[in-house]
Amino acid sequence: MSLFPPAVLSIAEIHEAIAATRPDEECLIFREKRFTWNDITLRTRQLANYLASQGLGCQTERDSLLNWESGQDHLAIYLHNGNEYLEAMLGSWKARVAPFNVNYRYVAEELEYLLTDSNASACIVHSRFAPLLAAVRPMLPNLRVVIQVPDSSGNPLLDGAIWYEDALTQSPSTKPVAGYHGDDLYILYTGGTTGMPKGVLWRNADAVVECFGGSKTAATVEEFVAEAAGALRAVPSPPFMHGAAHWIAMRTWLSGGTIIVQSQPDRLDADDIWGIIEAERANFLLIVGDAFARPLLDGLAASNHDLSSLLSILSGGAPLSAHLKVEFHSHLPNVMVVDGLGSSEAGGQLSQVATGESSTTGAFPLAPQNHILSEDLSRELEAGHDDLGWLAKSGRLALGYLHDEAKTKKTYPVVNGVRYVVPGDRARLTADNMIEVHGRDSVTINSGGEKIFAEEVEAAVKAHPDVYDCVVAGRPSERWGNEVVAVVRLKDGAQPNEQALLTEAEHHIARYKLPKAFVFVPAIVRSPAGKADYRWAKQTALDAAR
Repeated sequence: MSLFPPAVLSIAEIHEAIAATRPDEECLIFREKRFTWNDITLRTRQLANYLASQGLGCQTERDSLLNWESGQDHLAIYLHNGNEYLEAMLGSWKARVAPFNVNYRYVAEELEYLLTDSNASACIVHSRFAPLLAAVRPMLPNLRVVIQVPDSSGNPLLDGAIWYEDALTQSPSTKPVAGYHGDDLYILYTGGTTGMPKGVLWRNADAVVECFGGSKTAATVEEFVAEAAGALRAVPSPPFMHGAAHWIAMRTWLSGGTIIVQSQPDRLDADDIWGIIEAERANFLLIVGDAFARPLLDGLAASNHDLSSLLSILSGGAPLSAHLKVEFHSHLPNVMVVDGLGSSEAGGQLSQVATGESSTTGAFPLAPQNHILSEDLSRELEAGHDDLGWLAKSGRLALGYLHDEAKTKKTYPVVNGVRYVVPGDRARLTADNMIEVHGRDSVTINSGGEKIFAEEVEAAVKAHPDVYDCVVAGRPSERWGNEVVAVVRLKDGAQPNEQALLTEAEHHIARYKLPKAFVFVPAIVRSPAGKADYRWAKQTALDAAR
């Protein structure tokens, strides 16, 4: 049996089939712009036809390539949230061009690395980022097409670029002649908070199911259309450059629903988010862990918005602490709070529905296609095993990492004839089929001969009511080899009290895992998507010891 099931249904084909059933219904809302399903269909076709007119598309078909290779042109999406971001993704697939995400906080060296590693042929860029793109462009001989989106910066059009709307209006809205292919690539670059960013290669038909939340049972476009109820009105609040955000956006479209983009996409504005939910009667909100939850909860406490339409809050991409789930329920008792776990390499994996005062962090019911593999990756572990193993997933998986054969084979091992993905989370499967996730091996601290997972310690410290945010890192220690250091931001008005933090943390983790030191800072550095920057945390811990 092939390790790769056939890729059949492309997201472009599914989106157009759903659009045909509701052409005049709202598909995407951003500020004063309200796009129908027909509008998005035509605009993304125009973008695809423009890309094709520039010679971009698929040069080598998937079936003649290795897992870590691409035969397509790649389009960098260097944008804040807005309709253009999602149009760029869908329009790329319609042109047989592979879209990928760009972290808009990158400095020149990082941007040059990303666009070189990805071998980008094209870029869609907001004007505010155009000067940085211009600075690195001489080092990017393959970057041939630049499409610019105007913004409040007022920066002029780059030499050789074209304005986004001009590219659309000069291109036909007929269906692109290249057709829509399920095995064309969707590329998701990892955040690079623990190492250099890597491009994860997904066939877009596999991403439909495993990343974008599409039906796992639908085998035809007609079956997808039949399941598109259209009831979802979703606000994905993180930047679309983060996988969780555009996954939920695509999930909304695959359900026939409406995507609502916040009015202030360059920062997290709690009043903007709650105000849009009220004004647009949104019923679904996506956040990323504590970094989004805390300011949104602060804004919720200070507001009087009518949020009766809201049915569900999903946190994905970073852990959501138990005490914040409880706090959400105290304000919104009828809203379902869901903690989701997934990764760029595996797609969605596990989820947990918060249950009021008994909410937990890091424990998930076992879900199909999820497994625990042994330390040496030789076998699958049964429920109730004692040793920590690796959280793994089977089924429709990504192909691998762009240009990286060794990392592809390491992360996607074949065990007893089954291909798995092992993103790096250490976990245990309990006798009652609960998966306890202990944390990423890449941010594990080896202290005194014990492996300590940063995320566990962070959750324990953040349980103290004076803590606004916390990131944990290790630094060298003569006694312990490495010692655990908690970098903490306190709430406004709170005073540092290390003993109080230790006392609270002792209720949640073993004593050997407790921080050996605390560093108090005015702000925690995180990505715009809310993910901890562990390189920054480690340097902060080192600097504090000098």
